[in-house]
Amino acid sequence: MNIAKKVTWLELFYDLLFVAAVSKATHVLLHADHGTVSLEYIIKFVLIFIPIWWAWVGQTLFNNRYGQDVFAHRIYMILQLFFVLIMTFSLSPDFDRYYVPFFIGYIGSRVLTALQYLAIHKKEESHRAATARFLGTRFWIGIVISSASLFFDSWVRYLILYAGIAIDVFLPVIGRRFLVHTPINTHHLLERFALFTLILLGESVVSTLAVLQNSNGTWASILFAALAFILVIGIWWQYFENIERKVDKALQTAGQTIIYGHLLVYLSLSTIAASIQLLFMEQVDYHFILVMVFLSVLLYFVSTTIIFHRYRHKHLQLRPIHLALFLGILGVFFVIDLFIVVPNYVIMAEMALFFLVYARLATR
Repeated sequence: MNIAKKVTWLELFYDLLFVAAVSKATHVLLHADHGTVSLEYIIKFVLIFIPIWWAWVGQTLFNNRYGQDVFAHRIYMILQLFFVLIMTFSLSPDFDRYYVPFFIGYIGSRVLTALQYLAIHKKEESHRAATARFLGTRFWIGIVISSASLFFDSWVRYLILYAGIAIDVFLPVIGRRFLVHTPINTHHLLERFALFTLILLGESVVSTLAVLQNSNGTWASILFAALAFILVIGIWWQYFENIERKVDKALQTAGQTIIYGHLLVYLSLSTIAASIQLLFMEQVDYHFILVMVFLSVLLYFVSTTIIFHRYRHKHLQLRPIHLALFLGILGVFFVIDLFIVVPNYVIMAEMALFFLVYARLATR
């Protein structure tokens, strides 16, 4: 059974630095040109977002299994904060110009995490020592590969950098045989990921405020902003009611459904936040923004369904009829909007209604 593990104030402060990083990543999706957000900017958004997510996940997982609120641990985290600042400063669609500071920030944070595992494994025993040794030694593979990118130019540099990041990201999956013997603290991990979810929801609130600021407070903008706010409340209700009341926090697992599932949750929340502004500004093609909105919501629905199905108490798991209903609602709205051009506030009202239904049925 999981023993309650308290989130420290330093962890909360650590999260705050990622607010700016997430905001800069989300704003990449606001580069609309000729009626669309180009594939180039969509790819850049994903490539910027994944290192942010993984840098945060790396320290969060160490804290979950081995972290203690002691002096040495605080020093490691404070040093990581410095590298996160450098990485956040360098986040930009102009990769070439800011490549070196981005590299220093990201690799610096990963090196510190690897060193933490190597330092702690000497103090642990049995499976906990083996897990720390495995992660502390194997994470250097991705670090070394990514570091080799400094010797190359053009697209080859990024290919090598992200090859190292990909190895780093999937290493825990490869080493699952170690991790299952050192299960995560489910209560603490869900709380940490939920706090990061709040950061992403904050981006949607910022987008809603941007709608009002860019419109001089017209009645149309107030209606749109109100519907966007209802959408955010629906997401909050669905997500946090599940976290608080529906999941089994005593489960002992490697936590990989939570970890990798939340990457999709976070990507979807960022795209929903960007969609709110793009939909209101009407600077992109109607069919493009329609697809963007519905795909973002669908991605959120699928990823949260997978995560919560895995960790819900058995008697509270959703049935196939619920999933068919949710997908049916989205499908009907999409088909109607595809053939009948509707105002932006109607699309926002549909999404708000979907999330209210999703929240109500998924949390009762």
